[in-house]
Amino acid sequence: MRFRISYYLLNLQVRERIHSYMAKRNKFKAFWKKMRSKYKLSFFNENTLEEVWTFRLSRLGAFLFFSALVIIIFSGAMYLIVGTPLKNYLPGYLKTETRVKIMDNALRIDSLNQAMQLNDAYLKNLTNILTGNVKIDSIRNIKDSLLSFPTDSFLTQSQATTSFMQRYEEEEKYKLNVLNQTIPTDGFIFFAPIKGVIKQKFNPENNHFGIDILAPKRVSVAATLDGTVISAGYTVDYGYVIEIQHSNNFISIYKYNAELLKSIGDKVSGGEVIALTGNGTKDSFPPLVEFQLWHMGQALNPEDYIAF
Repeated sequence: MRFRISYYLLNLQVRERIHSYMAKRNKFKAFWKKMRSKYKLSFFNENTLEEVWTFRLSRLGAFLFFSALVIIIFSGAMYLIVGTPLKNYLPGYLKTETRVKIMDNALRIDSLNQAMQLNDAYLKNLTNILTGNVKIDSIRNIKDSLLSFPTDSFLTQSQATTSFMQRYEEEEKYKLNVLNQTIPTDGFIFFAPIKGVIKQKFNPENNHFGIDILAPKRVSVAATLDGTVISAGYTVDYGYVIEIQHSNNFISIYKYNAELLKSIGDKVSGGEVIALTGNGTKDSFPPLVEFQLWHMGQALNPEDYIAF
């Protein structure tokens, strides 16, 4: 008796499973049949009721058609971005060589503009001289004033001039670069090492020989000029520090980095990534990078050369 009951229950469970499986299969067939059912779209002439154009398409065909259309549009957009010069207009894609050429062309345009202004002023003055717009009396007055200038004043020095020269010689006699106080930056294109908010400015009186720039974590730090890495390592006070020697005796220093991407002896280009930002030390202040710029042992204010 128990065997019959168990057999009946087992048979009932098998039937239920078979029924459930068949119901799911029928639903799948109905769905697939519905997807493959074609629909007709016709266009008629309103005056003659003549069928002009007919379009037959199933739901599956419509899905495949629009999927292919999206893939074609996406592929075309990717080709325009990657395979054409349009990629240079994307933010952050401009190469270092292209940036250098753009800056060089801008400097050349400024130089040509200044040269054209000088030529225009020269031609204008020459035209005035040839047409007689310059008064001869003014030239004679200048000549007469030069001839009548007392020559004795060049030979004698006042007491103020003498005291100034003595004080200047006393202050400058221990300096090695008295005759050349200008910093050679002609033709140099300084790249900003990082874009961010300046937390602390250049203040050599308080032994702060650079600027502190706030930036998010894991952001690229770029070299400001072409050069060679002369120091790269970790310090307890400043985290990972990297120093680069540039031409014309320039040295740039980058402190409080979380990771260095270059080592000693590596050649770098202006704008090339050399480190990543982050909490370089155990202090709890936000991530920042201290950037210093030196020339022949003299600390320079980076804001005078770079637009942050």
